[in-house]
Parts: sequence; structure tokens; C-alpha cells
Amino acid sequence: MTRAGTAYGLGATTRTVILPPIQSQGLGFLITVRPMSYQLRTATRADQPALQRLIARSARELGAQDYRPEQIEGALRGAFGVDTQLIDDGTYFVAEQDGKLLGCGGWSRRRTLFGGDSHRERDAGELDPRVDAAKIRAFFVDPDYARRGIGRALLQRCESQARARGFTRFELMGTLPGVRLYQALGYQPGELVHYPVASGVTIEFVPMRKEFNP
Repeated sequence: MTRAGTAYGLGATTRTVILPPIQSQGLGFLITVRPMSYQLRTATRADQPALQRLIARSARELGAQDYRPEQIEGALRGAFGVDTQLIDDGTYFVAEQDGKLLGCGGWSRRRTLFGGDSHRERDAGELDPRVDAAKIRAFFVDPDYARRGIGRALLQRCESQARARGFTRFELMGTLPGVRLYQALGYQPGELVHYPVASGVTIEFVPMRKEFNP
């Protein structure tokens, strides 16, 4: 079982994940993975170049089992990318270790459901938490640190802050690799969507929703 501890310091939160031993098949011994600690913090405009690199690498490597290269490259021209509105709103977060970004993700009180700054379908209108669902946005993890609890920690941070703003419902447009994480954390999938990303090229997304009891 994976155990995690959280320590609180000068405005920064560090989560240490202690991974279980991994047994090497056929060799008869255990390999113990050393604990990993990282800081969750609010993203800034200065992070934008590193975020763009992280998103591109994550999409290309972690998406390769579910998407064709032309789908990924098309999505990186708009559907995947940095949305600076989230950064300016203070609702986008990064996981950082020794100055390196390991993951990113955010939530939004605005109507845009997904996409970076170059995405054509954007709506900065504000949501009403009494009737609208907060948007869970743009989750990406460095492939070298995938499946180590970073996405889960970022999502829990987003849900906590959105609930503090009065939201009890959440929705997102999930990538195929991301659906497994979201389902494990209580999100219910809708009908598969084929979204155009280039001439003659579509990419599959899954709309998902979650609701907390007031």
C-alpha cells in the first residue's frame, strides 16, 4: 500500500509519497524505491515555458498508447496547452521538486472546459457555484513520475479549493490516459467525444462529472 504524509511549512505544502517495494520477477529479491518529496504550489507566469515543455512531453509519451502521433500533435496546437487565465486566477498548480516541474493541473470558475490559450472555444464568463459545475483543467504529469500520486494530489488540491469557493459539482474533459485516474477518484464518464484537432483528424475525449453532497 502506498502511504503519504503531508508537512506544512512557510506557506508551502510538501507531500512525501512512500512507495511499496517492487518485486523483480524471477530474481527473488525486492527493490525498494526511495521516498519522493515535492512541493505543491500555485503556478505563475514565469512557469509558462516549463509548463509548455511538460505538457508536450507528457502528451507525447503518456498518450502514445491511446492516441496516434497525428492526434497528439493536433491536440498540442490548441486542445492541450497552457491556459494563462487559470494562472492569473490563481487556480493552476504545479508539483515541483528541486526546481523541476513534475506535474500540473488546475480548476476553473470560468466556462471554458478545456484547451490552452490558442484554443478557439474559450469563454471567460464566471460560473455560479449554486448552479454550475467547476471545471477541472489541464492535468499533465512528467512521464518519469507517472503513477506516483502526483495527479491525485493535484486533483485533491483543486477540489478542496473549489469547494471552499462554494462549488459542489465538478466536470472535466478527460483524455483516454486520464480517465482511469478520474474514475478512481469518483468521476463518472459520459459518452465518448470525437473532437477535431486538424483537417481530417479527431481525438477521443471523455466528459466526466462528480458531485459532492453539500
